[in-house]
Amino acid sequence: MAPKSPVKRILAALGALDVADGPMSRLDAARRLREAAEELEAAQIEAARKTGATWIEIGAVYGLTKQGAHQRFRAVRDQAKADTAAAKNNPPTKSDATAKSDAAVKGSKAEPVA
Repeated sequence: MAPKSPVKRILAALGALDVADGPMSRLDAARRLREAAEELEAAQIEAARKTGATWIEIGAVYGLTKQGAHQRFRAVRDQAKADTAAAKNNPPTKSDATAKSDAAVKGSKAEPVA
């Protein structure tokens, strides 16, 4: 099962915060809300960068300089670089379903792809 989207996790955390009956359950809901919001923010920064947004533009949204945006979102930047490097070093392979489909078209028996 795929993890819930950050938006769904935010909504769930808000719901939990609304019905929480004590300070510790409210604190836990607030923590989950913050974590989901940070994930959503990181995804949006990465998406903005992929579509050509500059660090100057991103920084302006937060009232930061280019350098301030670099520092604040270093983890997002580093993860995007790591993802790009990994994609270059590990080209996508055919999934089992694609391999079986190709084999069916060729009329041979499909063998699992490792």
